[in-house]
Amino acid sequence: MLELYKNGVYLIDGKEIISDDADASVKLKQRGVNTSKEDARKGTISYGILTSHNSGDERNLSLKFDSLTSHDITYVGIIQTARASGMVKFPVPYVLTNCHNSLCAVGGTINQDDHVFALSAARKYGGVYVPPHLAVIHSYNREMMAGCGKMILGSDSHTRYGALGTMAVGEGGGELAKQLVGRTYDMPSPPVIGVYLEGEVNKGVGPQDVALTIIGAVFKNGYVKNKVMEFIGDGIEKMSVDFRNGIDVMTTETACWSSIWRTDNNVKEYLKERGREGDFKELKPAKAAYYDGFIKIDLSKIKPCIALPFHPSNVFTIKELQKNAKDILAKTEEENKSSGLNLKLGLKYHDGGIWAQQAIIAGCSGGIFSNIMAAADILKGSFLGNGNFTMSVYPESQPTYLELVKNGTVETLMKAGVLVREAFCGPCFGAGDTPANNELSIRHVTRNFMNREGSKPNDGQIACVALMDARSIAASAINGGKITDATEINTKYGKYKFFFDKSIYEKRVFNGTGKPQTETELIFGPNIKDWPKMPALQENLLVRIVSFITDPVTTTDELIPSGETSSYRSNPLKLAEFTLSRKDPDYVKRAKEIAVQSDFIKKAISEKIEAETEEAKDLLSKLQTIKLNFPVIDVNNLLIGSAIFARKPGDGSAREQAASCQRVLGGSVNFALEYATKRYRSNLINWGILPFLITDEKALSLNCFVFFPGIKTAIQEKKESIIGYVLGETNTEIKVTLGDLTDAERRILIDGCLINYYAK
Repeated sequence: MLELYKNGVYLIDGKEIISDDADASVKLKQRGVNTSKEDARKGTISYGILTSHNSGDERNLSLKFDSLTSHDITYVGIIQTARASGMVKFPVPYVLTNCHNSLCAVGGTINQDDHVFALSAARKYGGVYVPPHLAVIHSYNREMMAGCGKMILGSDSHTRYGALGTMAVGEGGGELAKQLVGRTYDMPSPPVIGVYLEGEVNKGVGPQDVALTIIGAVFKNGYVKNKVMEFIGDGIEKMSVDFRNGIDVMTTETACWSSIWRTDNNVKEYLKERGREGDFKELKPAKAAYYDGFIKIDLSKIKPCIALPFHPSNVFTIKELQKNAKDILAKTEEENKSSGLNLKLGLKYHDGGIWAQQAIIAGCSGGIFSNIMAAADILKGSFLGNGNFTMSVYPESQPTYLELVKNGTVETLMKAGVLVREAFCGPCFGAGDTPANNELSIRHVTRNFMNREGSKPNDGQIACVALMDARSIAASAINGGKITDATEINTKYGKYKFFFDKSIYEKRVFNGTGKPQTETELIFGPNIKDWPKMPALQENLLVRIVSFITDPVTTTDELIPSGETSSYRSNPLKLAEFTLSRKDPDYVKRAKEIAVQSDFIKKAISEKIEAETEEAKDLLSKLQTIKLNFPVIDVNNLLIGSAIFARKPGDGSAREQAASCQRVLGGSVNFALEYATKRYRSNLINWGILPFLITDEKALSLNCFVFFPGIKTAIQEKKESIIGYVLGETNTEIKVTLGDLTDAERRILIDGCLINYYAK
């Protein structure tokens, strides 16, 4: 079904696979191929696209993107950062969508205030404004912006348009701000992993099943982490573009950096239908292409899957779950006890099956036209009943919704008892359809992390989301919520033709690309605030660890919860109050204490006043101990801040607030064994937080102080490792590293954040 190659691979004529082993050169010569590995690397689709957007060298990329995109949780902060950094207009098309805070139901007027701000910014700087409910961010970009050979940068982690020949990247807002002021996106050239698809999926198997199968095979072992997934093989031509899009958007959950697919006439027709035939060109590997890793997938052997809480990689086939339900559910409960969660998934197994109370098909992965059509085929003539089980469908865009109305699909769904909603991303990030306590929701969305379904474990409120494909969700729905493999039911699926009505966008979307109205005044609602001033790094750094997290992975949803907090994302100070609130409720209090102590300690040192509290006396005593060894320390070269330790932080969302909220509260350092994603590490750097790597977590503990003398010089001199001291009765030495940093990133860390860097 799925094979991971241990070695790199040469792909010849897009079909023949030659493993990079001792016999590779002989096999290549036998086929008349005379190439070096380095030359063959240039034969990938990825190489061609990256090269055309790169102003750096082949090893160290400096990229400029064709367009940018953000939604209403992220664009205010990005525009505010870019304004503070000197932006006068949008240098490339910038699409501002409104699909996250679109309900305007929490926090008074502030959500709609953000939308009004965005429209005024689109007018002033020359951008594209997509009104609320018209389309989810990735659907609009697939329909109107993606094109073969392009690159798009978005401030949402699921920015993936590879199936349309666009290499798209989801990053934190700082990286978009760099593009808005004419700078580049800098990174080492990423390895490219070939994903070879062959065969054809069976009836009842959908794109989510293919995606979950891949995620389950590669996430935990890091096979594609921070790499490009390049989809090739004859199996692609047997998939509709919709189907490909449904797989592609989920590649984010593998932890890859980006994705790209071979393009064909299906893509040409997709773009032509949307009036953009000129954006098509055929993309395929050269006669000889070299991949740094290779995944071979027989699509005919993919089975309907389910990802149990709380990660898309917690994958089983539905039949496997049905057969071993008690053991698998008990194992999932046990795995989450270490996080303090008292799950009761086992209660969902009764009467010969596993039962869900809610079903959702939504957003950029589930709300796709062909997914909804297939679900309607299954639901046709059935009735969900009036019990506790509910089902909702959110079409990805108004053009998709209109087509579902015109061809009768909405009527079919409604007659079955399904609620048909607007284009909205809420069910993907915890701002809509929150199930009741201890209920199980089955969803065709992008993620099933804790907090993305409304859970508040600290208040004893826990609900669970399992990811499934729309087809198996519909099959489960007609069985009253009993989780069902869609291949187990006999359904006649129709052949779907989509008619795209572009006028829906032409009538409502404001497109000011290339036509900035500089005299336009930005409209600020009362919640929209500027970023507070961030201190620059000093020669010496003292931090206190105010949160110590030992979970295997810490998601951005745990660092800054989604859902109800999203309304405050235009107000850095208010949003910061939610930092780690569901994971470590005392974090904010501890971080604020250090911020207060910092001012007091500096005053105590400079004015030699008496400390008022035992804690302050203890800190002053530690500082005096430090000064015996480092007498050059004074208030002018010492920065005092807070820090967190997490084994592997940053899995999930690209939103920069996971880092900026720490910074607003005085955060200066993250300690980690590794970082889950490049984008989270980039967010830390752009907000002036040092992304330290350590090898022994036992050297640190909650509330301990760590002192780094000469840290500024160490960064300037590009030292491979940096020595710090864990303060106690004796000062214990600790070694940290910062990993690869560009010269600009070093300067950003020293200046204290991206805004300070541009101000200089």
